[in-house]
Amino acid sequence: MSLFLKAIPVDSAVRIVREISSPMPEEMVPIERSYDRVLARDIPADIDIPGFNRSVVDGYAVKSSDTAGAGESVPAMLHLTGMITMGTEAGLEIRRGECAYIPTGAELPGGADAAAMVEYCDSLGDQVLIKKAMAPGENVVCRGEDFASGENVLPKGRRLSVQDVGVLAAVGINEVPVRKKPRIGVISTGNELVEVSTIPTGGQVRDVNSYLCSSFLLSLGCEHTLYGIVKDDRDLLRAALRTATEECDGVIISGGSSKDDRDMSADLIGEIGEVMAHGIAISPGKPTIIGRSGEVPILGLPGHPASAFVVLLIIGRALISGMTGEENGRIVTNCAVLAQNIPSSKGREDYVRVRCKEGMAYPLFGKSGLLNTLVRSDGMIRVPAGSEGIETGEDVEVILW
Repeated sequence: MSLFLKAIPVDSAVRIVREISSPMPEEMVPIERSYDRVLARDIPADIDIPGFNRSVVDGYAVKSSDTAGAGESVPAMLHLTGMITMGTEAGLEIRRGECAYIPTGAELPGGADAAAMVEYCDSLGDQVLIKKAMAPGENVVCRGEDFASGENVLPKGRRLSVQDVGVLAAVGINEVPVRKKPRIGVISTGNELVEVSTIPTGGQVRDVNSYLCSSFLLSLGCEHTLYGIVKDDRDLLRAALRTATEECDGVIISGGSSKDDRDMSADLIGEIGEVMAHGIAISPGKPTIIGRSGEVPILGLPGHPASAFVVLLIIGRALISGMTGEENGRIVTNCAVLAQNIPSSKGREDYVRVRCKEGMAYPLFGKSGLLNTLVRSDGMIRVPAGSEGIETGEDVEVILW
């Protein structure tokens, strides 16, 4: 194997993983289990919402023209004709000079076009003093104003939030069409790796990437299977890859992707399938591998956890989004002012971890193998491939963890 990698641009890597990651099949889940799932179809409203003109305040249903010029000193005096009750048709017709008591959410009676808040009204027997002029439609939601029947309420590819689930209930969706959760196999490779419960000795290190990857997958709504630590043995690694690609919808393998002559991952991926890319112009994370076995995508990560995490966020997120069908990934950003120069080399995208405080972004420079910058940082800044760096005082966009 060559000691040198042919690194492709980050946007090319993202395009490749999008091309080899197909949306999962659709499945129906009960609405109570739909939170955080990705919609497989557009969801239209089955009825007008609301299905009637309704008040959004406790007060009195009125003809707005009857309150013209009303104020504290000269209130409008209207005759109280009745009370509207919740959950029933209004059953009243408001004529000129009349009003009816109405609670929040009740149907506006015929003839009324506004609701006067009770705070601006005084009741004197069957007379009501309105001390504020009302505009047509004030404090009223009209039929279909929220959603009209047939209107698209939630688009396919949307990951359902708490409020989205509430909207599903409002439009009568009891069984929700969502994408099946992809199952991703996770393999960690390396003779130096030991289990988390083991105290390392000599050149050993604990297996971090199995749990870094599995937690990342959980955050994106995936299921996962951990295949544990596989030593740097071609037969063992080949067997693990074959098993994972047969049992899972995608595979993430970490370690064994460096550019020296000990590299086996790319060779073995090529044996059981196809290597689409080996090397990405990204720092950290250059020796990343993208491949597939049949229809199963494979992502090979660097062994250093900090580098692996950056690749997961930039490339892995695109891969998983392609499988879940999610249109907008969960990338949260914040604007800040750079507190210190960030140098860079043209031809690669640099991702620099930063700590944010009072609107300033402070770079945390450190070697790629260090973990402390992950837990001490709030996110990272992208330095474009064509840039030689970002200077102090420039506005930057921070990709938040």
